[in-house]
Amino acid sequence: MRTPAVAVATALVLSLAGHAGAAAPSGSRASVAWVVDGDTVALAGGERVRLLQIDAPEVGTGECYSRAARTALLGLLPPGSRVTLERDPALDAVDRYGRLLRYLWRGGVNVNLELVRRGAAAPYFYRGERGRYASRLLAAARAARAARRGLWGACPGTVLDPFRPVETGQSGPPPAAASGGRCDPGYVGACVPPYPPDLDCDDLRARGLPLPVRVVGADPHRLDGDGDGYGCE
Repeated sequence: MRTPAVAVATALVLSLAGHAGAAAPSGSRASVAWVVDGDTVALAGGERVRLLQIDAPEVGTGECYSRAARTALLGLLPPGSRVTLERDPALDAVDRYGRLLRYLWRGGVNVNLELVRRGAAAPYFYRGERGRYASRLLAAARAARAARRGLWGACPGTVLDPFRPVETGQSGPPPAAASGGRCDPGYVGACVPPYPPDLDCDDLRARGLPLPVRVVGADPHRLDGDGDGYGCE
């Protein structure tokens, strides 16, 4: 039989391990190339990853907390970070845009869950499907809302509704279909149609493209007005 002191110590260790996320689960490993917005990253191999079961305000739409959400994810996953990609067998592996749908782990931290804990993102259960961390995501969101962390304090009127029917950035045709399958090589992260005609950010949003985009070559549409390498922020 364990002594009371041993039992208390064991409970404390388990509690700390659960908060940190403990060891990352098995999965593929990759390096982060850049952060697109508060819930999407691009990997060094060219793939894009949409973080599963969460949703953050979309950069470039004027949504409250959109830039802060991206900054939060950038702090957790700076370029060059090594991450583990965990797939949820109960959910889709790829979305309609060809993005991988994964939980990302870094240093034993479930990044999806940590974003919700900080109030930088909210749970989002596409089609009402609950993944393996759904209960923890909801609990973290309720705690963040009660403490008015992140968007819960900065954006009055924000509603905790993980079952809302339409996800930000998920309406409209897929990027490839929107441009007839032809993409300008100067942009990464979305299939931006080649020039001409000249298109602005509103045109790209109307076509259903996920924004912002990374400018890696010529910028014929002049999307990167501030020269920071990202268009339509």
